[in-house]
Amino acid sequence: MARKKGRDISGWLIVDKPAGITSTSVVSKVRWALDARKAGHAGTLDPDATGVLAIALGEATKTVPYITDALKAYRFVVRLGQRTNTDDAEGEVLAQSDLRPADDEIKERLHGFVGEISQVPPQFSAVKIDGERAYKRARDGETMEIAARPLWVEELTMISRPDADHVELEMVCGKGGYVRSIARDLGELLGCHGHVLQLRRTWSGPFDAGDGISLEDVAAQAKTPELDTHLKPLEVGLADLPELKCTAEGAARLRNGNPGMVIPGDVDYGEEAWASYQGRAVAVGTYKAGELHPNRVFVLPAAP
Repeated sequence: MARKKGRDISGWLIVDKPAGITSTSVVSKVRWALDARKAGHAGTLDPDATGVLAIALGEATKTVPYITDALKAYRFVVRLGQRTNTDDAEGEVLAQSDLRPADDEIKERLHGFVGEISQVPPQFSAVKIDGERAYKRARDGETMEIAARPLWVEELTMISRPDADHVELEMVCGKGGYVRSIARDLGELLGCHGHVLQLRRTWSGPFDAGDGISLEDVAAQAKTPELDTHLKPLEVGLADLPELKCTAEGAARLRNGNPGMVIPGDVDYGEEAWASYQGRAVAVGTYKAGELHPNRVFVLPAAP
């Protein structure tokens, strides 16, 4: 079986995604620019959204679930007075209202979106309905019953009110949140309708938009050693998990997929953790009685 072409590199490249391109296209451009054999991303952004898109390369793709599950923050502008079929500015306006709520009323309504909430994804979303993406059926003019999904919202605050028609909000939430649904539901609660006008992901887990590289710079530095300097270690993707160090013998056993001895740390029996040897990640697994039982093993060179 032929191996995929490209360099066998591992790590994270944080892109400050521009508007007007899909997340999948950004991954393709990064993979080409780095000549990487394997790449993926941790959390899709809508084409018109900007901000943090964390691209995992090589063995770092095994840590994607930990970034996907991490808290993330969004800054977004809601256009009041209009409901669209896509819940953003790209869609067709379905309803309008001249009503404009006061700032205090908006702030009061935001409290209802904090904590464990139930959220119905937009009609134009990647949710699968009977095996087919909702957005494909929506494009054909179909209106679907999409089941509500739970979402943890850590914070939802009002940042500014530029004018009567617009309000800027910031949300910190867990996995699977649709900002467009927040805008839609807030507009309905306020009785004036609403949709997302602008959306930016400011941080995702350990990654911040301020540390991101622009797509223009990715293109300008493509196929050069300079682009490699922007890579972050695979281990950064494990920031939310406790680390346990292991001996050379423990590392060898873990790399073969067997339980390996680790130096006890601040980890309880049955808790998930990652093991390191000489500063490099060896495996992620479950800690039991002095050993880590691996469920993900990393194939990385030893630290120099």
